[in-house]
Amino acid sequence: MANLSVNIGSLSLKNPVLTASGTFGYGEEFAPFIDLNRLGGYIIKGTTLEHREGNPYPRMVETPSGMLNAVGLQNKGVDYFIENIYPRIKGYESELIVNVSGAKVEDYVETARRLAALDKVNAIEVNISCPNVKEGGMAFGTTTAGAAEVTKAIRAVYPKTLIVKLSPNVTSIADIAKAVEAEGADSVSLINTLMGMSIDVERRRPHLSTITGGLSGPAVRPVAVRMVWQVAKAVKIPVIGLGGIMNGRDAIEFMLAGATAVEIGTANFIDPAVTMKVIDFMDDYCARHNISDINEIIGEI
Repeated sequence: MANLSVNIGSLSLKNPVLTASGTFGYGEEFAPFIDLNRLGGYIIKGTTLEHREGNPYPRMVETPSGMLNAVGLQNKGVDYFIENIYPRIKGYESELIVNVSGAKVEDYVETARRLAALDKVNAIEVNISCPNVKEGGMAFGTTTAGAAEVTKAIRAVYPKTLIVKLSPNVTSIADIAKAVEAEGADSVSLINTLMGMSIDVERRRPHLSTITGGLSGPAVRPVAVRMVWQVAKAVKIPVIGLGGIMNGRDAIEFMLAGATAVEIGTANFIDPAVTMKVIDFMDDYCARHNISDINEIIGEI
């Protein structure tokens, strides 16, 4: 069997398969369907400093080859996670990564600082696509200055592996990636959802309460593969690819484009065991192509 292990900064993964934040809960919800210990790692739902109720319903709608969501980072806050969720999930052998979101820099910093004390959390993924309240509703991830600011501030308090999740809703995602790399990010993950909208033509109103939402699923994959390829050529840090991965073939496509690891998101809603099938496909792919180490194919294109 081929070696499937990869490294994201100082984080060693047994294989390149991760789960995308917001699609996998806290991991334990999937325990009846898969062996969580086989995953390279799992990224838990977005965690904020304070409790968030999220957006009003309806906040999810199916679209052709994908879905729109506007959940709004519903969670009970970082302290609730530390006290109630973390003790239940810290025993799994896969790497536990916490997705961190915030409304302002100080929120990100304090959340990261508290998570740094957890022995079994060796990495965080920072979502910089959330509103920056102090800048009038802009998102950190849409400007190089904003992305750099939040990355630098978190790096100062978080000593472990720092992954920054990038928004595709920008003019040049490679420039954003270079900005966070310069401020100490160990890795970047991309893409986050594309902005989209869906209208109920009979009722003549938007399907989502928020009108617009984040588009994910197979419809975004060609865009995601292109952006991963661009970013992998622009930075020296590892790239984690995501966006519409539905099977093992899709995952390999991202790795050929330059991704060191991949995240599987929307597909979890369709097939709870998809991550296991992707790992098995990687084994089979390496055997069929006489590949002894999956790192050989990263960035081959």
